[in-house]
Amino acid sequence: MKVLANDGISASGKEKLEAAGFEVDTTKVAQEQLANHINENKVNVLLVRSATKVRKDLIDATLDNLKFIGRGGVGMDNIDVDYAREKGITVQNTPAASTRSVAELVFAHLSGMTRYLFDANQKMPLEGDSKFKELKKNYAAGTELKGKTIGIIGFGRIGQEVAKIAFGYGMQVKAVDPYVEEAQVDLDFFDGQKVSFTVKPESMETVLAHSDFITVHIAGAGKTLIGAKEIGQMKDNAGIINTARGGVVDEEALLDALDKGKLRYAALDVFVNEPTPAMKVLMSPYTSLSPHIGAATLEAQDRIGTELADHIIEKLG
Repeated sequence: MKVLANDGISASGKEKLEAAGFEVDTTKVAQEQLANHINENKVNVLLVRSATKVRKDLIDATLDNLKFIGRGGVGMDNIDVDYAREKGITVQNTPAASTRSVAELVFAHLSGMTRYLFDANQKMPLEGDSKFKELKKNYAAGTELKGKTIGIIGFGRIGQEVAKIAFGYGMQVKAVDPYVEEAQVDLDFFDGQKVSFTVKPESMETVLAHSDFITVHIAGAGKTLIGAKEIGQMKDNAGIINTARGGVVDEEALLDALDKGKLRYAALDVFVNEPTPAMKVLMSPYTSLSPHIGAATLEAQDRIGTELADHIIEKLG
């Protein structure tokens, strides 16, 4: 059987599939040529990440060949999942593979925000030799994470992984999740020791009002969860981190709150208009930015590839 990994696959995933007898093609096919390529080459498995779109027209055009659609990562908003399944095509993502990578990115941004590294890294090459003392003074109002409260909106796999790191920092954790009554978060150490914490999700209003930082981890795309009303309920000088989906945090309301001093800083890994984010978002002096790299670690990519391979072999091998 033939596999087209249109957005790539890790070497370990490719090797695992080939060892099971699958032919794996990693050619990047343009969206408009994808249907013809699948049919002409009799591709049975299409693997994508966020770049390739798998909509009804593509599904209809490839029904004679396509048996499996794999999404490397969590969100599947670029795939018409229900329609594909109605047509008998298996659709599978890898929800656990990138959990740790996303959680660590949250804290990469969070640590950089609280010490203004996102701004210092731009200013130092330009002004470090001539305005060293001024820059040192500008960044003198950094804050420590220990003792602060982080509010986690969405307390699934990633949210709970964020909580683990937060507990390690000595932070207080609050959570919002209507589907979780209580969660035990186990913090495992290198020497085999373990400390367990119990987190009971609270109301959105309570978490917003008492958190120094809000981080969002819900799967929905295009649904605004944090808008002007919610930002108004947050503590003054708080920060927001969005590594979930563009639009979950209202970018207009966020920029307005930053410009007016309601919020001190924000971190965005995802944007409304990917892959062309709004320039005013990119140019804000209060934002720490990255280009949707939550799962972009070598370890996560390796896990994604092998997890997809396991699903394909189980279904079609």
